[in-house]
Amino acid sequence: GGMGGKEVDFTSGGTRDANDDEEDEDEEWRFAVILDGHDSEIKSLAFSPISPYLATCSRDKSVWIWEELEDDNFETVAVLQEHEGDVKCVAWHPSEELLASASYDDEVRLWREDVDDWTCCAVLRGHGGTVWWVEFEGAEMIGLDKEEKDRTKEQRRLLEDRKKAGPRLLTCSDDCTIRVWRRIPKEKKETPTGQGRIPSILKNNSIEEEWVEEARLPQVHERAVYTVSWSRKTGRVVSTGSDGKIVIYEERWREHKQTNGSSANGQDVQMQDQQDSDAQASLSDPPTVTEWIVLAELEAAHDVFEVNHVCWAKRSDKGKRSDDEEIIVSTGDDGEVKVWTLET
Repeated sequence: GGMGGKEVDFTSGGTRDANDDEEDEDEEWRFAVILDGHDSEIKSLAFSPISPYLATCSRDKSVWIWEELEDDNFETVAVLQEHEGDVKCVAWHPSEELLASASYDDEVRLWREDVDDWTCCAVLRGHGGTVWWVEFEGAEMIGLDKEEKDRTKEQRRLLEDRKKAGPRLLTCSDDCTIRVWRRIPKEKKETPTGQGRIPSILKNNSIEEEWVEEARLPQVHERAVYTVSWSRKTGRVVSTGSDGKIVIYEERWREHKQTNGSSANGQDVQMQDQQDSDAQASLSDPPTVTEWIVLAELEAAHDVFEVNHVCWAKRSDKGKRSDDEEIIVSTGDDGEVKVWTLET
């Protein structure tokens, strides 16, 4: 079904246990530090979950990486200026020092530290308009929800590939599309050295990575998609944007179909083409083992206004149906913050 229309006050103290209150009284927020450097408005920032790094991005077309030192001091470690337009969003990989940035130049760039410099290791091209948001999949979400023994050979292979490649990347754009990108894992080649199999000191560790578009989510939005949020609990995706809609998607196993060497109309396909396309498919074609479906769609979430942001959050009010139930929080041009529950 859709999302419930009942209004509940989520702000009246229902978010904490009563015994938290004593501890909270001592905790006051105090002003700590100003980070100065960007030439114009800052669009997004993100703290790395595994390193003392903060990334910021700006209308000045740059991405800055700051390192947190002791006593609230931050030091600039990199100023990355390869985007050709405003940089709208930055996001860190959940388990690697890998940063993604999305821009007005219709591109996503991935950045890594190489020796002592941060450098661009991949450019994701394909969107036909500003990329407004970029977000990595949760590291814990890589296995889908089926019991190991029930999986087909293709499903098991896909999960193996995903473990090797690591979390995928989600992007959304002015072109009304939401896309999932995956990394092609590098084959580790050992360098023979004449004396047995000791690897040579001269490693060819190119920092470049290959990322390909794996899937596009069903296109429901009629105008720019501003934000997507990828649940760390369920793997579901929620999106919103200029058309005021909030849409929820879920990735599912495709119904299993037999495939053989003949095409749909019964004529045999030329073998040469088949081999070429198989070789190609193993590298860059989206796996067809899963499909994304629309679970729920809500129109006019903030009346006639654009919706700027949407995210998943843990539900903590008295009405929660389970300990790990998630709600959706949205913000709109009407100045309101709204909370939504998904009615199953």
